[in-house]
Amino acid sequence: MYRRIRSSLTVLLLAGLAAPTSHAQSESRSVIPVKAARQPSLDRFTDEVWNSATEIAGFRQREPFEGRPGTEKTSVRVLYDKRALYFLITCYDREPRRIVATELRRDGDMSVDDYFTVLISPNHDGRNGYEFSVNPLGTQADSLIGDEGRVSDSNWDGIWSSNARVDNTGWQAVLAIPFSTLNFKTSRDLTVGINFRRFIRRKNEEDLWQSYLRIYGLERVSQAGELAHLEDIGSGRLLVFKPYALTGFRADQVNGSQGLHSGGFDFKYGLRSNMIANVTVNTDFADADIDPQRFNPTPFKIFLPEKRPFFLENSGTFLFGDREGTRLFFSRQIGIDPVTGEQVPLNVGAKLTGSAGPLDLGFMDAQTRESGANPSANYAVGRLKARLFSESYIGVIGIDKESENPLDPYNRAAGADANFVFFRKLGISGFWAKTVSGAPAQRGNDWAATADVTYNSNLIQAEILRAVVQPNFSPEVGFVARTDLVTSFVDFQLSPRPKTGPVREYNFEGFFRYEPDTKGVLQTQEWQATFRALFHNGAYTDDDLADNFIQRLSAPFNIFGNVFIPAGLYHFDRHQFTWGSSTSKRFVYTLFERFGTYYNGTLNEFRVGGTYHPSAHWSLMALPEWDRFKLNNQTYDVKVGSAGASYSFNRFVTTSVLVQLNSVDQNPWSVNVRLRYTYRPDSDLFVIYNVGNQFNSLAAGNPVLLQEKRLSIKLTYSFRR
Repeated sequence: MYRRIRSSLTVLLLAGLAAPTSHAQSESRSVIPVKAARQPSLDRFTDEVWNSATEIAGFRQREPFEGRPGTEKTSVRVLYDKRALYFLITCYDREPRRIVATELRRDGDMSVDDYFTVLISPNHDGRNGYEFSVNPLGTQADSLIGDEGRVSDSNWDGIWSSNARVDNTGWQAVLAIPFSTLNFKTSRDLTVGINFRRFIRRKNEEDLWQSYLRIYGLERVSQAGELAHLEDIGSGRLLVFKPYALTGFRADQVNGSQGLHSGGFDFKYGLRSNMIANVTVNTDFADADIDPQRFNPTPFKIFLPEKRPFFLENSGTFLFGDREGTRLFFSRQIGIDPVTGEQVPLNVGAKLTGSAGPLDLGFMDAQTRESGANPSANYAVGRLKARLFSESYIGVIGIDKESENPLDPYNRAAGADANFVFFRKLGISGFWAKTVSGAPAQRGNDWAATADVTYNSNLIQAEILRAVVQPNFSPEVGFVARTDLVTSFVDFQLSPRPKTGPVREYNFEGFFRYEPDTKGVLQTQEWQATFRALFHNGAYTDDDLADNFIQRLSAPFNIFGNVFIPAGLYHFDRHQFTWGSSTSKRFVYTLFERFGTYYNGTLNEFRVGGTYHPSAHWSLMALPEWDRFKLNNQTYDVKVGSAGASYSFNRFVTTSVLVQLNSVDQNPWSVNVRLRYTYRPDSDLFVIYNVGNQFNSLAAGNPVLLQEKRLSIKLTYSFRR
């Protein structure tokens, strides 16, 4: 009954666009695959078993010319057996010598190459799924997709097999994706969502089987096709036990030298096809990527992305907040000191994520032990979202932090949010949240709220936002860039596409932001006019023609060292020029220049970025930045940047070195050397040497970080059912 009511309401709400959508994608979206007589070979692309396979073709362009047939033919053959799904992908190419294939690192940047992606929605719920990508070298990348692409978790790692080759007709790939990776249960008649994307690097062309309208794309899971009537599927319930052992040493000026000897495990179990439990014990995150060095010329906090696998997997379930820098839950507050960036040991963590009927749910609990200035603490979060129509939801969240700190024994937060999408283009969203702190000074005036209206079409993108953050709003397990602020924001963009010439799309944007505090005193005001152009070869320009600021400093701002900006109300203007080269070449570079007035002086920011792939084994990069301040007739130079190289012996053994510079730090250099050997699927040997900090501070400004030397040798082994 519920589904019939929901379906009827959806038809009424989307009636205005039903006709054009069905016309644009009128081809059959349902395919019945053939059950294989035997398992196909991953090494023989001409295996006779593929002759009986169901073939899928008819790919259309999403880029550059929406709806036109792909410029190169693409064919996908599908088979299955009791254990897995199998795909034979044939990407025909009339110029096979121009196929781009340079990446051998798993989960590397696939966009530098030709590649092919399979999207599978195991529960066929029109919202969630998994992406499996492969390039012409057979290199793998995968990710978890949630909420129709609002969540894209590239740190999700599935166990699957692939092989690929380039020949005189193009390139081919074979994929074998076990049902256990997709967390299926035994079924006699199963239907799953399916879609495919092909990317041709030299043409910057994106072709899809379904969902090829530009406002959709592969992650619009509701627009995917389906594989119907998969019969007699065996139990593929996900079960992974992954212990680790670690040894090494660390040394710093405060704690001296000490050996590292540790062990723990991760456990993952599919309770049902759409619900997964994760447990981690004595977790070590030595293999997580390091944060890049940054210089912050503003008095505000900078948001840093999460990099640790346990917190990243299914992290989209816990998203709550807005794009203005307010998040009620931010997992980097667990296990990382927000001021120093030092790791805080994690005793145990448990997480349950999935769906039950119309509800998406997530529960997590994590416990850290005392470390330095950080007392032991327990963190708990619960999230519920009720799905409405095809893309909308309403939800609630609750967060509790219990700490051994007698001055701040607890911090709690709760909120409700909603997101409604009408006609695939109009979005209306908002939230209300409140915090309760054990510190008496943080009580009262402790709520935040946002209302946001967006419109997105091929030609027009617009947004109107209103946000309020009260002075004592303090989610200690969240992230708030600024408190005591009322934001009014209006943005309008126009994106016309010329019919001829080298430019694929122009973009003209203007926005206005007005931000007083909750008493009405202006804190920040900004208006900006921007011009952008995207070229067919992937090159682009992004230029702020005018960027006008009014900003109030209520206290002196320490930029770095002994350089301070006095309190006061400042007016300044700046301009920006950005150029990115063609992305189809082995050498890709960007140029960035921003200049203008800055508080009571001037600031020039200059950056050059470049990557070079001389072969499939080598990758080189550099990103130097030079900031020149002129304040009170004094000139200051700040140099921040990085340079690195990686070498891949094959798809399973990769090495890399990254050197970073920050001239205003007491320890200006940092080095990270890393070796990863994947000796069997989901099982790795890591050797990592790091000089500097693995994680950066979340504090405003540019705090001095403690430098350490650390050698970690970590071995993981994945037991799977």
